[in-house]
Amino acid sequence: MSESPNLVAPPKRRGRLIGILVAVVAVIALAVVAIVATVGANSSPADEAGSGGGDGAASGAIAEGKGSEADPVKIGVVGASDPYWAEYEKAAADEGIAIELVDFTDYAQPNPALTEGDLDLNQFQHIIYLAQYNTSAGEDLTPIGSTATYPLSLYSTEYGSVEDIPDGETVAVPNDASNLARSLLVLQSVGLVELQDGGSPFSTLDDVLPSSRVEVTSLEAALTPTSLPDVAAAIINNDFVDDAGLSFDEAIASDDPADPSAQPYINIFAARAEDKDDELYQRLVEIFQNTKAVTDGLLEVSGDTAVLVQTPVEELEESLADVESQIGQ
Repeated sequence: MSESPNLVAPPKRRGRLIGILVAVVAVIALAVVAIVATVGANSSPADEAGSGGGDGAASGAIAEGKGSEADPVKIGVVGASDPYWAEYEKAAADEGIAIELVDFTDYAQPNPALTEGDLDLNQFQHIIYLAQYNTSAGEDLTPIGSTATYPLSLYSTEYGSVEDIPDGETVAVPNDASNLARSLLVLQSVGLVELQDGGSPFSTLDDVLPSSRVEVTSLEAALTPTSLPDVAAAIINNDFVDDAGLSFDEAIASDDPADPSAQPYINIFAARAEDKDDELYQRLVEIFQNTKAVTDGLLEVSGDTAVLVQTPVEELEESLADVESQIGQ
């Protein structure tokens, strides 16, 4: 019997096996990439910055949106050249918040600019001024924080005291309604004028009685300092004292910013009503109130005459509503 022929075994399918292995590896690789991408998407810039071991201030930096370099918070002020504003910008930047100060030369401009959305906040006015703007313009700007109360003072380059001012002379006062009324109360307190019914935060020139010692004329607030050569004395707002080449200790009369009745004259940060609870804006108020370089600078610019205040916002709102209701009567 012949031997069976040798059978040749079929070749092993190695190419197919390699192909399967490659496919498996590719699937695993894709899965890993997907997991890494998901983790990266869910992590925040703060998580990444936190690995540096900082205190969290830098990690709170705003990379985009309001408060970023591309979209700074615009704050309207009068007197942006005062050094404490530069300290404020620096303090805000240290917390990752970019601000842009918009300087105005008079008080009539910042509130309309805020209303129209050209500003995010303003900080230049007291409660009574804001109340008079709201009622006259039919707006609802609102306080979101307090800064300080400033005295309103009388200056003269000709007379060294109120008593030296002769009867019949002329005294200049700011013409905006709130500061005009306050000026008249200052003049009454030192015996230069008498006001109808004892005066009020809403007194006008029509309330100056004929029995008054002096005549009173009203000018734009920024012009009262330049009027000094032509009048016996002038009421000058704190913002313009330095511009007049005067020092605060040269005042011959002032009201008392620490008096409880001065609450309507607390200076405030104001915002549009829809923004009053904005956390970024509230943080900017806190930075102003709690940064020593800022508050020390404010006091220095005021000749140490200002009184720093941190009045609760609820009280500011109540005071505003009260004044607005009195204006509406």
